[in-house]
Amino acid sequence: MSVLRLHELFDRNLDSDILEWVGDCHDCKKEIKVSATPEEDGIHIEGGGVYEIKHGEFAVKCDDCFGKDPVLKNYQKCLVYSRVVGYLRPVDHWNEGKQAEFKDRKMFNNVFGETV
Repeated sequence: MSVLRLHELFDRNLDSDILEWVGDCHDCKKEIKVSATPEEDGIHIEGGGVYEIKHGEFAVKCDDCFGKDPVLKNYQKCLVYSRVVGYLRPVDHWNEGKQAEFKDRKMFNNVFGETV
């Protein structure tokens, strides 16, 4: 989780000087509590690592698992679908050239101001 996002969470919780997440470690499944406290030299996080999967939905890792691998793995990947020659397919299933073309696409607003 970014430092900017932590500051946003602290700003929302003005009544508390500490943020806490309680749950099972994403890797080893043992119950843990991760806390974040603002200090003069920055935000101190104790108990493990915190990951924001979706806005407002968090996952935690204990110190041991975070030390072994700080990257959050084994979660469901989001599939992006797009139309190819009249039918929808996941972009991951396209060939390399078509995937590169998809990355080069630009969003634009139509005459009604809607993003297309």
